[in-house]
Amino acid sequence: MVEVYELLTVVVSLIVVKLFYWIYQSRNPKSNEKLPPGSMGFPIFGETFEFMKPHDAFQFPTFIKERIIRHGPLFRTSLFGAKVIISTDIELNMEIAKKNHVPSLTKSIAQLFGENNLFFQSKESHKHVRNLTFQLLGSQGLKLRVMQDIDLLTRIHMDERARKGCLDVKEISSKILIECLAKKVTGDMEPETAKELALCWRCFPSGWFRFPLNLPGTGVYKMMKARKRMLKLLKETVLKKRASGEEFGEFFKIIFGGAETMSIDNAIEYIYTLFLLANETTPRILAATIKLISDNPKVMQELQREHAGIVRGKTEKETSLTWEEYKAMTFTQMVINESLRITSTAPTVFRIIDHEFQVGSYKIPAGWIFMGYPNDHFNPKNYDDPLVFNPWRWEGKDLGAIVSRTYIPFGAGSRLCVGAEFAKLQMAIFIHHLSRYRWSMKTGTTILRNFVLMFPSGCEVQFLEDTEVVNSAGSNPD
Repeated sequence: MVEVYELLTVVVSLIVVKLFYWIYQSRNPKSNEKLPPGSMGFPIFGETFEFMKPHDAFQFPTFIKERIIRHGPLFRTSLFGAKVIISTDIELNMEIAKKNHVPSLTKSIAQLFGENNLFFQSKESHKHVRNLTFQLLGSQGLKLRVMQDIDLLTRIHMDERARKGCLDVKEISSKILIECLAKKVTGDMEPETAKELALCWRCFPSGWFRFPLNLPGTGVYKMMKARKRMLKLLKETVLKKRASGEEFGEFFKIIFGGAETMSIDNAIEYIYTLFLLANETTPRILAATIKLISDNPKVMQELQREHAGIVRGKTEKETSLTWEEYKAMTFTQMVINESLRITSTAPTVFRIIDHEFQVGSYKIPAGWIFMGYPNDHFNPKNYDDPLVFNPWRWEGKDLGAIVSRTYIPFGAGSRLCVGAEFAKLQMAIFIHHLSRYRWSMKTGTTILRNFVLMFPSGCEVQFLEDTEVVNSAGSNPD
């Protein structure tokens, strides 16, 4: 019995020693060069749980702030089973953005987008799909092909929800976005197909950044099932239209009309990705923007003044917004720029290091993930009282710029968000139509972030009982 006990003690001791050695190795990865300071956390999990702790959406993440104090603006960590370099140095972030072209993805996101996704393939394939996207979502495409539909859909949904007394900003803006893109992509869609596609979206929760456990019951499993179903629905719609000779949407005409065409399967993957990226970004930022406006009565009052002026300038027959009116929304653009600045507390430069990179005395190995945070958005040298929501700070500045040395809400380099102008257009039109009403954000609305923006109690706008629509005769809710 004593021998068995001694043998068991030896085995357990060996396991404990091996475990501690494994932990030591994971915290201190081997490298022939000096790595940036930091901790790799525990094996497999790294520091993921600390990284994903929810925090105030309008404050810089506690995880990042603590490590900046401890290690400086450049440090290493391990997240979601991957080796990661995090930087808040704007010069380094911009350099990485320009010299590295492959976006970094966690395994769960790579599964979600698919192995053959053209957005995340070679530099050449990404450039091709960017050019296609820009034809629809660049300034000229928005002006000629998209703006009128976004305006009409927003007005319809806004009026309908106003009659009911409330609307969920994220839900309604998502509906507007998907309905607009669906029409532009596939043309008219059968109601049942559209309804089923909408149901699939519910299986895409905010926790994209999760461990890649594709097992029944997990979030990744549900997302993968929804992805498979959505691709099938989109392909069936396209093949049916092609067989019957029905009219395609404008976007498919762009995709299949050029000299460099792509296969049906690649086109479907591309469209799916476009829907997914658009639907999971703009609606969340718009909801956060509406919350910021609601919390600042002077901002709301100035917006109502600006949009009442636009409505007053119309005749009874003129209902749709024009491109010129959109461009004349000066204060609205200031509000949007300020919201993008203050809500950009997630990395805006997200790359895989494709070759070993020297940073001072440190070496960043090839293959590591790089996350560049826009710390300059909160630098008092660039912005007075940077944590304060103050749209007036943009007065007299270039409101059309989507990237500068101190402002990178849409990323930078070859992966600069091609839908940046589209996002700003949708936000401006939503604010325009909302400003026609008396409204307030539901009391108790909170916004958190665990990488993506979260709304634990929803993001509901309530229309006041005495609400009056601002009309062309010039009535103003104030």
